[in-house]
Amino acid sequence: MNPPNSPDRTTLRDPLADSPFLRACRREPTPVTPIWLMRQAGRYMPEYREVRARVPFLELCKRPELATEVTVTAAERLGVDAAILFADILLILEPLGFQLEFSRGEGPVIHNPVRAAADVDRVRPLENTEPLDYVFQAVRAIRAALRSDLPLIGFAGAPFTLACYAIEGGSSRHYEKAKTFMYADPSAWDALMGRLVDATAAYLNAQAAAGAQALQLFDSWVGNLSPADYRRFVLPHMARLFSRLDPSVPTIHFGTDTGSLLELQREAGGSVIGLDWRVELDQAWRRLGDGVAVQGNLDPVVLFSSPDEIAAQARRILREAAGRPGHIFNLGHGILPGTPVDNVLALVDVVHSST
Repeated sequence: MNPPNSPDRTTLRDPLADSPFLRACRREPTPVTPIWLMRQAGRYMPEYREVRARVPFLELCKRPELATEVTVTAAERLGVDAAILFADILLILEPLGFQLEFSRGEGPVIHNPVRAAADVDRVRPLENTEPLDYVFQAVRAIRAALRSDLPLIGFAGAPFTLACYAIEGGSSRHYEKAKTFMYADPSAWDALMGRLVDATAAYLNAQAAAGAQALQLFDSWVGNLSPADYRRFVLPHMARLFSRLDPSVPTIHFGTDTGSLLELQREAGGSVIGLDWRVELDQAWRRLGDGVAVQGNLDPVVLFSSPDEIAAQARRILREAAGRPGHIFNLGHGILPGTPVDNVLALVDVVHSST
């Protein structure tokens, strides 16, 4: 029994900290398996397309009121257990001196890529985060608009993926320019990665200070490395990045096609390791060991199939998780354009109702 005039313990609970998503990040039991979906605010959703029809993509990212609208609308429409900030991983490159453009039909283009060691010298340090203040304004506005018990996830691109964009000048299939640069001049590579680590740490900590409850690092291209190259060229930088993030904020370390790198990702850091669909969740979790949560890992293409198939695939993943504390349900990558919204809603329902 509580002493006289003392508050009931239940009134002291922080609804955000007690949310299923954040409890899972801490590997605590949850009443349901929490679910959120990468790219949950995206082109598959009519509400997003309506906003996107009015403004170019980069303008949408840079207008806090529009970023807030699409973020909150998606989280509320889907009934997920966390919202994720609407932004783009490449926004951080602009204040570092890169000329970024999103070309219709071509995706992101960097007009002044790094191609030689001397080019690294012109990559400006992020001495303060003011040039990215529109992101932090969006975080504050989203946090104010969300339910008091719904966490907000901030994010950034991981340094390897950012370096690849910066060197390739855009998307790539084989990353030959970036990997050749890495092999040919390891000192210049380390210098570039060091600047990206410094900038990303400041950027993510500022998102947390503005009101994000968790932070995800997207290493979308790192699966193109061998384990030996990851250990040599990436792991030290990722470890330094994680060591510089606010330790009170859970971190999600996500990469695609990283089945051969999971143990190294765990060594690099992160409260949660994100899994893509190319690994089986139970086997991957055994490899990662105790002390880390996992996120994943339905193939996004499954959402184009029937409700019965979606339910069967989701329940298979839940069986692999076996009710173990620390599982956050997600896709193995982002929701694809053209995905039926009703199928996304069905997935959320089956995850919540199966636990």
